[in-house]
Amino acid sequence: MICIVSSCGGHLTEIRSLLKILQKYSHFYVINDIIDLPMDMKNNTYFIKHSERDLKFFINLIEALVILKKTKPKIIISAGAGPAVPLTLIGKILYKSEIIFIESITRVNKPSLTGRILYFYADHFFYQWKELKNYYKKGIYVGTII
Repeated sequence: MICIVSSCGGHLTEIRSLLKILQKYSHFYVINDIIDLPMDMKNNTYFIKHSERDLKFFINLIEALVILKKTKPKIIISAGAGPAVPLTLIGKILYKSEIIFIESITRVNKPSLTGRILYFYADHFFYQWKELKNYYKKGIYVGTII
């Protein structure tokens, strides 16, 4: 089982560009806003509170506990942003989930906060712009995924 965790908007669009690969595997989504979902995400998505580096982060940790206890994903994949941190932390620590993070395509010259955090514990870390090599020495440059 694969957990795809994302903020809504551009991050979700970006990670869904991998859908042809991801749809080959059993997967579900965790997103941080209620939106009009594409057909493949209906009945396949969990919603958590939207947190902007505030106390709702702790609510997200509890929400992550509930979701991951129920689903027990082997892999958690994300391209950011906010919900990636609580979900991957709980997944890594309690469920030994493999963490895959793809730094956002919008991060050309400087890493994101989520990228800087997940870089230290993601099992696989990818970035899309060569300019980020100095920040992510152990990461893998993959070029753009969109």
